[in-house]
Amino acid sequence: MKVLLVFAHPEPHSLNTALRDVAVAELEAQGHEVRVTDLYAEGWKAQVDRADFPAWPADQRLAVAAASNAAFAEGTLTSDVAAEIEKLLWADALILQFPLWWYAMPAILKGWVDRVYAYGFAYGVGEHSDERWGDRFGEGTLAGKRAMLVVTAGGWEAHYSPRGVNGPIDDLLFPINHGILYYPGYDVLPPFVAYRVDRFGPADFEATAEDLRGRMRTLFDVAPIPYRAQNGGDYLIPSMQLKPGLERHAATGFALHLDQGSAAAEVKPAA
Repeated sequence: MKVLLVFAHPEPHSLNTALRDVAVAELEAQGHEVRVTDLYAEGWKAQVDRADFPAWPADQRLAVAAASNAAFAEGTLTSDVAAEIEKLLWADALILQFPLWWYAMPAILKGWVDRVYAYGFAYGVGEHSDERWGDRFGEGTLAGKRAMLVVTAGGWEAHYSPRGVNGPIDDLLFPINHGILYYPGYDVLPPFVAYRVDRFGPADFEATAEDLRGRMRTLFDVAPIPYRAQNGGDYLIPSMQLKPGLERHAATGFALHLDQGSAAAEVKPAA
């Protein structure tokens, strides 16, 4: 199988880099073909601006969605963006690896999403009608592929628990897992999260590396997070509200969008 790993850490000698190399080595040992996009090393341009759309008329106000749609349809996206889209189409699985900074991904990785997820490619696809609201959230260009996060955090695991001061890790990662990965169709796997990484010693690293190797060995086997498909009958269209009576176990918030009747709903992120 083919795997794309998009990596966002500025230090070549970091713990993140070492874990990335562990993941790549294990994937290759399993016979997978791996490509790595190292955003910092490659000097990735993070901001979306007029330079991203060289064919957009200079005398027109920049409307990013419209410009993105036209550039994708006409094949005038910049070469760096077009190359990343080709990688996403090539890969059977996508891994996004990053440190959790201020409760989110680094800006350079968000900029990769902003630029690479072109209109007509990652969003704005499919019919909009009284029965469907586009091909998204379980459908779309990247449906049938898998995706997962590899995340490092400085805080304790307890800090990211249901009663932890930082909020549950599943909630913090929901905008990425559900909003960035599930939206264009990926089957999203439970994330791999390493905690207290700033205090790691050699034994901590070896234990985490072995856990990560295990996740790489099951990349194409583990059950995905059971998000509800938008067009699967659970949501009212066009309001996109969950139909009454579908929530279970007193679910609220982000948990409403999990199929609680699925065995996979109980899957927890790996530490």
